[in-house]
Amino acid sequence: MGNAKQSAYYYQSAWGYDLIAYAGPETGVRDRASYVLQQGKIRLVLTTAMSPDSEISKHVLQHGDGVKVLALWVDDARASFEATTKRGAKAVMEPTVLKDAFGEVVVSAIQTYGETIHKFVERRNYTGSFLPGYVPKKSLFTVKGVGLKHVDHCVGNVELGRMNEWVKFYEEVMGFKLLLTFDDKDISTEYSALMSKVVSNGNGYIKFPINEPAEGKKKSQIEEYIEFYKGAGCQHIAVATDDIIATVTELRNRGVEFLYVPDNYYDEVWDRVGKINEDVNAIRRLNILVDRDDEGYLLQLFTKPVQDRPTVFYEIIQRCGAKSFGKGNFKALFESIEREQDLRGNL
Repeated sequence: MGNAKQSAYYYQSAWGYDLIAYAGPETGVRDRASYVLQQGKIRLVLTTAMSPDSEISKHVLQHGDGVKVLALWVDDARASFEATTKRGAKAVMEPTVLKDAFGEVVVSAIQTYGETIHKFVERRNYTGSFLPGYVPKKSLFTVKGVGLKHVDHCVGNVELGRMNEWVKFYEEVMGFKLLLTFDDKDISTEYSALMSKVVSNGNGYIKFPINEPAEGKKKSQIEEYIEFYKGAGCQHIAVATDDIIATVTELRNRGVEFLYVPDNYYDEVWDRVGKINEDVNAIRRLNILVDRDDEGYLLQLFTKPVQDRPTVFYEIIQRCGAKSFGKGNFKALFESIEREQDLRGNL
């Protein structure tokens, strides 16, 4: 990031993440400063370079603030690296053992879409605050969480014609399974469309939708992202809550901006979704989207981009049995995004 120190303050004050660890010049790391933030099972590592010729600086210059690493907790980082590189993955980091007084962590990494990488992290023999090289660090003010539990899914945007290539990568290299497919009939408006396929690991804990643009009259949100991110990358991170009304109320009170959904969305949604347990008046007031599948319903809401480039944003999601991704909301969501694109002059 351009300024990890200030971003860490934003994620503490607005999003309720606790600062738990730090690495930087004060800890003997000369080339960067990293802040580790945690809420529930979610961990964010925000990093800034100390010099303009750093790979981190080059990444920020090219992409702006974005997601470089999607780290995966594995039982054996060596085996994960060997299996994926044998199946064709490009190696980024050979298995490396990091040690300190609290034990050791094994880390390896492979390349995925754009400049995004997956790190395999094996931490069964480690009891420290985060990783060797980091020291425990606490927030300097009282941080109040907003009820975030874990990462539900991470969405990747790729260039036109490359979605199936990356789905194949996750299937053949990572051993994931194709979970869902959405075409331009599912996700479109009068002006733009996208295609999406969702891949998931064996136990279903890791879900990666992969999007590509589809033909439309105007520029799609995927094309806008790729134009401003300067290539493929992680579009949004969906974070789960058990009480979306409380979570979104608190986030709005702290200044987090969300996409606007017109009030007439709620004129028809209850006929489609049916009865839910939450207060429907609060759902409407907070602009929360609702959808249902064969196994239950879900509630979701999307932030505006959290940096000035129209790239990375967050989704807040509460699943009440539903395993899907809000297909019934795609049109309303797309129209909302298009309104924002139009305001930016990018539609």
